[in-house]
Amino acid sequence: MDTHSTEDPAASPVKGTIVNLLLKENIITAKQLDYAVRVRSKIISPKTMIATLVDLGYVTLDALQEALRNNRVNIRLGDFLVELGYLREADLKQALGMQSESKSKQRLGEILVDRGFIEERKLLEALSYQLGYPLIELTFVSIDRTLLSILPLTICQELEIIPVRREDSMILLAVSDPLDQSLLDRSRKYLGDNVSIAIASKESIRNALKALERSANQPVLSDENTIIGMINSLMDEAIQDGASDIHIEPLKDRLRVRFRLDGVMHHHKDFPKEIAPQLSTRIKVMAQSDIAEKRRHQDGRILYKSHIHGIDLDLRVSIFITIFGEKIVMRLLNNKTSLLDIKEIGMAPRMLDHFIYEAVEVPTGVMIITGPTGSGKTCTLYSCVNYLNNVNTSIITAEDPVEIVIDGISQCSINSKIGVTFEETLRHIVRQDPDVIVLGEIRDHFSAETAIQAALTGHKVLTTFHTEDSIGGLIRLMNMEIEAFLISSTVVCVVAQRLLRRICPECSEPYIPTPLDLSRLNVTVNDLVGAEFKIGRGCKACRFTGYNGRVGVFELLVMNEMVKNAILNKRSSYDIRKISIETSGMVTLLEDGLVKGARGEISLNEIITDLPRLGKPRSLAELRRILGVIE
Repeated sequence: MDTHSTEDPAASPVKGTIVNLLLKENIITAKQLDYAVRVRSKIISPKTMIATLVDLGYVTLDALQEALRNNRVNIRLGDFLVELGYLREADLKQALGMQSESKSKQRLGEILVDRGFIEERKLLEALSYQLGYPLIELTFVSIDRTLLSILPLTICQELEIIPVRREDSMILLAVSDPLDQSLLDRSRKYLGDNVSIAIASKESIRNALKALERSANQPVLSDENTIIGMINSLMDEAIQDGASDIHIEPLKDRLRVRFRLDGVMHHHKDFPKEIAPQLSTRIKVMAQSDIAEKRRHQDGRILYKSHIHGIDLDLRVSIFITIFGEKIVMRLLNNKTSLLDIKEIGMAPRMLDHFIYEAVEVPTGVMIITGPTGSGKTCTLYSCVNYLNNVNTSIITAEDPVEIVIDGISQCSINSKIGVTFEETLRHIVRQDPDVIVLGEIRDHFSAETAIQAALTGHKVLTTFHTEDSIGGLIRLMNMEIEAFLISSTVVCVVAQRLLRRICPECSEPYIPTPLDLSRLNVTVNDLVGAEFKIGRGCKACRFTGYNGRVGVFELLVMNEMVKNAILNKRSSYDIRKISIETSGMVTLLEDGLVKGARGEISLNEIITDLPRLGKPRSLAELRRILGVIE
């Protein structure tokens, strides 16, 4: 995709080609540039000159883009990518070395994409900046089929180009490599010189050509069998990618599909807006929802057998009415992968021992697992249930709905449509002679009181809560008007947890905390002696995100006499936390995150942004000792 020289470039000067352009266009002043140079020299982590100017507010991304489009800069693609921050200097040198050793004379752009140095979309954006050509997404574009009579489909397939439409006297031609002069020369033999170039990804060009080949007249996505195939393909692709949720969202001009991967939303594909009614109707049929109802929100459940992956998939379906139509979210529940052994959930050795021996195996009392939505509470809850499940124990659950089916226990799925309400189920549970009661969630005063009363009568109760940390779980029970003496006498432990993204092992590299990182964490360099923090560069294995999978971060509060007294005296959350740390060996979420970050499992950035920072964490050496972590 590029005619970059194979010579090893010198280190980038302070004033790169783009910076000089900004000076020339009077977008920045020499005084501002000098100040930016001084600021950049004091930053420990590498940052481009352009990024520094943007951070200081001297230039906006819009102004930068306009300057690049109005001035065709004469700069090699590799240097251009480095200066804009798309690529690191070290990666460029490595790719240039590969190019010089390549016998097939690959272009630098192809090497960068094929070897995982840069995502194709980012490379196309950079080419669009550099050459001033528009970047188009063919999924949203209506292609003029009559142009295929001028430029035959066979030639389009051979060259991987596609004529899109006429614009006055010009023909807009979509190509993935605008620097391939021979490709442009061959296309001009058919189209003439009145050709304007647009940049599109190879995949979108190939998909458009396949669609044109399938049919010249009929719309592709109208057949019922095609709709069924599309939905089945979406589910199979979600399984393949390891997605937890599928979001089908109607927008003004299209139907967008996104997957939630490792807790973060990622764009998957787009469909024409016209197929939205057929798509939602088919999903409603599968979920046994009302296909005639289009004005109210609905829920449902789909049991899907994937022949490709050989697994049975349980999907919770939520249909939400928006101004552009019905948004559908499907949560994927897979029995084979969701049920973890309690020793595999990610707790540190000593924390896990305390959790099992002082909470899970205690015969009576309430055990609460707390955290926000998507923090892995249900997974931890089921691992505890699975641990307790044996022939001598009677376990009964009330869930909304049952997410994972476990052999040997009695599971009840709440269904208010037929009168199986949460309140009615809780009244009957205690009459079933259970040893262990599992409540999917404490949601109100009634469910909280039921859990407490069940514990008082000699039952063990496992449940979940939505609070920020372990102390917050106790405070919320008090706010639900549960007496302090009941809480102190029945609650045996509270586990708070989060799921943070695991740094991709394929592209991880060392990371040195910046002074800003240290100040935000309220630690010093001496507190982190022995730490080996890492960051993901981004590669094909992790979809260029730098992350692959997730890691559990935990905070375990085991109720001892000191903590119980603090609750009875209605002390503040700050006091209860301090007492818990000093007397019960509690390690906070932030501290557990730091220990895992110091092993290179999770990034400092996610520790800072996703974990509550309540007080100064202890030193890494002390935390490792408390948790029994051996490095």
